[in-house]
Amino acid sequence: MSELGDLFLKRLAQTSDAPIALEISRAEGSWLITTDGRRYLDFIAGIGVSALGHGHPKVIAAIEAQLRRHLHVMVYGEYVIEAQVQLARRLTELLPPKLERVYFTNSGAEAIEGALKAARKFTRREGFVAFDGSYHGDTMGALALAGNPTFRAPFGALPGPVRHLPFADSRALDQIDSAVAAVVIEPVQAEGGVRIPDAAFMRSLRARCDDVHALLIFDEVLTGFARTGKLFALEHFGVVPDIIVLAKALGGGLPLGAFCGSDQIIGTLSHDPPLGHITTFGGHPLSCAAALASLDVIVKQNLSERAVTIGGEIARRLRELKTPEIKAVRAIGLLIGIEFADAQFAHRFVAETISRGVIINWTLNADNVVRLAPPLTIEMTEVDFAFDAMIEALDAARH
Repeated sequence: MSELGDLFLKRLAQTSDAPIALEISRAEGSWLITTDGRRYLDFIAGIGVSALGHGHPKVIAAIEAQLRRHLHVMVYGEYVIEAQVQLARRLTELLPPKLERVYFTNSGAEAIEGALKAARKFTRREGFVAFDGSYHGDTMGALALAGNPTFRAPFGALPGPVRHLPFADSRALDQIDSAVAAVVIEPVQAEGGVRIPDAAFMRSLRARCDDVHALLIFDEVLTGFARTGKLFALEHFGVVPDIIVLAKALGGGLPLGAFCGSDQIIGTLSHDPPLGHITTFGGHPLSCAAALASLDVIVKQNLSERAVTIGGEIARRLRELKTPEIKAVRAIGLLIGIEFADAQFAHRFVAETISRGVIINWTLNADNVVRLAPPLTIEMTEVDFAFDAMIEALDAARH
């Protein structure tokens, strides 16, 4: 390992015992280039962040223009910042009318925290409901919602109370009662193994929340912005939540999150007391400028439709493999889960695929499921490259 790699291991806080540790020199389009000159196809788009790939010219131009105007000038919500206001306007034009007010944050986890606070203050209740297999971030409140107890257990008593229900099981919905402030759900569970509920369950969930006057919060941190073949995954189900949480692809490659809801719900954070929720860097003008440019490209180029076409082709090729190691292929747009019969085989498959120049990963809450989520701008020649690498990796993982 290089001197820089040694410093990475010695001085930077590690998040796992075995980081990938590629030394990235630059990134362009769908590719990462390391300091030793190797090229890696980013087939997970930086875990959903780089929806347009890396260094899209429209996004870079927007960043440069904002950079010349100003960076941080005051905590979020105090000054009128054009990039923030224009992004909020565009988002509310594209979201269902009920989701008319935007609160910008730094990240998805911070947006989840803000949504939980808004739900408690609006309903004057304390309880929350989440689902097994769920992932909503790693701050204390978000972690309390996590559907994998392995990640919750080491941190002791977490904010709550939180009740975890089986995902996509309508029979469990009667456990949502009048003590619940909000139900938090991912319309598609990414870290849960790309699990896709049916529309009937989502409609039943909406109805149950209405019956007991609990808020419904959709975590679209990963599914938002054309990833699932719709601009927002909620469009697949005909269900509008009370709050939607966004991040990852929202920022066009820069840190940005948001939670959006009605004036009545989101507005509750601005009074009794004022500054009931505040952030210094949330909605940073550089991030908002990048986000607005990225969103413009996604909409104008109809990348939702492109996700359906290319994602469908990837899923078709995977299903045609008919190899005994693969139990199932689940796909919605350009979010694809390959479920293997054995987690260790899945891990070997990931390692062998990366060694052949294609970045993929398994999911946190289902480590026998490998997730594919390439940039929405991926070319079919790049898909061919990835598929060739995965075919070779399957064979190598058997030996």
